[in-house]
Amino acid sequence: MNRLSLTLSRGIARVTESALGPYQSAVIRIGFAATWLLFLLREFPHRQELYGPDGPWSWDLAQQLTSDNHAFTALMWSDGQAWFEAFYLLAILSSAALLLGWRTRTASVLFMVGVLSLQNRSVFVGDGGDNVLHLMSFYLVFTRCGRVWSLDARRAARAEAARARGDRVRPDRVGPLLWAVLGLVLGGVTLAGRFDNGWLVPALLWTVWVVLGLWGVVQRRARSQEPRILLDVIANVLHNGALFVIMAEACLIYATAGWYKIQGSRWQDGTAVYYPLHLDYFSPWPALADLMSSSGTIMMIVTYGTVMVQVAFPFTLFNRRVKNVLLVLMMTEHAVIAVVLGLPFFSLAMITADAVFLPTSFLLLLGGWAARARGRLVRRGAEDRTLPPPRSPEESAQGRVGFTA
Repeated sequence: MNRLSLTLSRGIARVTESALGPYQSAVIRIGFAATWLLFLLREFPHRQELYGPDGPWSWDLAQQLTSDNHAFTALMWSDGQAWFEAFYLLAILSSAALLLGWRTRTASVLFMVGVLSLQNRSVFVGDGGDNVLHLMSFYLVFTRCGRVWSLDARRAARAEAARARGDRVRPDRVGPLLWAVLGLVLGGVTLAGRFDNGWLVPALLWTVWVVLGLWGVVQRRARSQEPRILLDVIANVLHNGALFVIMAEACLIYATAGWYKIQGSRWQDGTAVYYPLHLDYFSPWPALADLMSSSGTIMMIVTYGTVMVQVAFPFTLFNRRVKNVLLVLMMTEHAVIAVVLGLPFFSLAMITADAVFLPTSFLLLLGGWAARARGRLVRRGAEDRTLPPPRSPEESAQGRVGFTA
């Protein structure tokens, strides 16, 4: 009984004292934000056809659909062109802010609003990657995904170093201003009756806004450490729970996909991969697709291997070596899908979901490589700025004559 109590207390302490997987949560933050940002930028010339008020899926049709399924989308607040353009720009900016880790908590909420609004505006233009991004944008709101590899982490480290030196740390003014502006917007939208299509997203937005305000007040005005510790424990529990849900979601995606494939006759006879390679919609490189499908043995190995990896992956999480091997196989498979089938954003979303299982040592190694590469670029830029301006041919000739004389 004592051993059980000790194990239970250690588990509770581990869940409440720290936010687990800080590097994994940072990777999925960067990955999903980059996926959505690249998609928005690539489709910028086609944004009207995809999500605009005058697109093929008209504003009236979208309003009828959302009134039936109660899906949240801010694009239904107005059918004006100016509102659509402003919101599309907001979605781009919030994705960039989340990617960089600037005001991560607020950026994650705006990122979720952008993803849900655009995808629910036109539900017939997405694929499996959009569904993953749709779910993960909601889960990211509950994570502390800006603890490392973010502008927030760098700002916190600088403030801590200043306190250690005894320097005065200037109070944060951007955070309260951003909180006040978003509160005014949220209050105006609520009073205008725009949140009449469901309660979940409005309740989440108001809850996050109130919690952020409470967090700021406690950080500035609390005279003891107890309120800060309590809020930190709650944030850690929410983060760890959301990270567990993200991992469970990834396992569920692969498990259901694998078991459904087993029931298909084309997957059973080993020919399922052959047919997508010969569809015009999924053949950006026909020569490459023909080369891959020219061997029946390769097609059979890829077909059966895909099913086996997807079915086996959830059962290998307790064996680190086998799990890492399957991670490499699945990420390689998605990279091949991105190139051969022309589905880059689907593959990026799935690779990012897989990244939550990457070992911390490997992520630290990647972080070290990125830091060294950034350092070399900074030093090279500094050297370029300190070099003297290039001389004209006449000046160079005069310099050579003077030197030889």
